[in-house]
Amino acid sequence: MVTEGYMPYLGYKTYYRIVGEKKNNGKAPLLCLHGGPGSAHNYFEVLDCIADIDGRQVIMYDQIGCGNSYLDGHPELWNQDVWLDELEALRKYLDIDECHIVGQSWGGMLQICYAVERKPEGIKSYIISSGHPSSSLWEREGLRRIKFMPQDMQAAINHALETHDFTGAAYDAAVAEYMKRYCDYPVTEKSPECLTRPKKFGSEAYLYGWGPNEFAPTGTLKDFEYVDRLGEITIPSLIVSGISDLCSPLVAKTMYDGIPNSRWELFEHSHHMCFVEENEKYVKMAIEWMREHD
Repeated sequence: MVTEGYMPYLGYKTYYRIVGEKKNNGKAPLLCLHGGPGSAHNYFEVLDCIADIDGRQVIMYDQIGCGNSYLDGHPELWNQDVWLDELEALRKYLDIDECHIVGQSWGGMLQICYAVERKPEGIKSYIISSGHPSSSLWEREGLRRIKFMPQDMQAAINHALETHDFTGAAYDAAVAEYMKRYCDYPVTEKSPECLTRPKKFGSEAYLYGWGPNEFAPTGTLKDFEYVDRLGEITIPSLIVSGISDLCSPLVAKTMYDGIPNSRWELFEHSHHMCFVEENEKYVKMAIEWMREHD
C-alpha cells in the first residue's frame, strides 16, 4: 500500500510518499531524508520492502525545491533553516510522533543539524548514510582525493577552482571520472524502475545551498561545521559508508568518534549509495538496527 500526497509549506507544497499502513505493533516508522540539496526521494524506493519484511511504515518526501516539490526562482529558500523547518512541519502534518530517520549524503547532514539544533523528541535512532559533519572536512578530503587522479584531470579541476569557471570539456570529464570513482551507481535498463525514472533535480537548490561545484562549497552550507558538537547527539546513531564513497572513511570515522552512542558499518562493495549498491545487506542491517532501538 502506497499513499501519496502534498503538505502545504511556505505557500508552496511538499510531496510525500508513505509505504505500508500505520500499525500498533511497537515499530516506529522509518523517515527518509534524501541527498542533494536538490535530489529527490526516488532512490529510497529500494527500501519499500522494509514495510513488508518488518511491518513498519517507510515515509519519504521530496524536499522543497526538487522532485515533485520542484520550485525555483527563490534563492532565499535554499538554506538549512528552511529544510529543518520543513522536516519538523512534515512530522507534525503526518503525526509522526516517533520514528527512526535515515539520511543519505545531504540528508545525513540534515540529521546532524536536526539533532544538534532542534533537539527533537520521539526519534528512536538515526541511520546516517554517507553524510558528513563538516563542509571543510568534506572539502579537504575531496581535494586530497583529486591528487590520485590523472595529471590532466587534476589540472582541469584545480584550474576551475582557481578561476571559478566550472565549464569546459576537460573539467566535465574530470568531474565525471571523480564521480565514477566515489559516487555513481551504474544505472542500466535492468536497474529498479525508481532509479531510471526521470526526476526533476533542484539545480537552484544545489547551487545556492552547496555551490557550483562538488569540491569547494560556496553556498549557504559552506559553514556547516558540527564536528565539535557531535557529542550533543544522544540518539543512537548508525554511521554507514561505502569503501569508495564521497564520504571517505576519515569522514565516517569522524562521525563515529564524535557521536557517543554510535556504530559504524563500512560497505566494502559500495560507493555513495550503499542502500542501492548492497541493498539486501543494507535492508537486513537497517531492520536489525531499528528493532534494537524501537
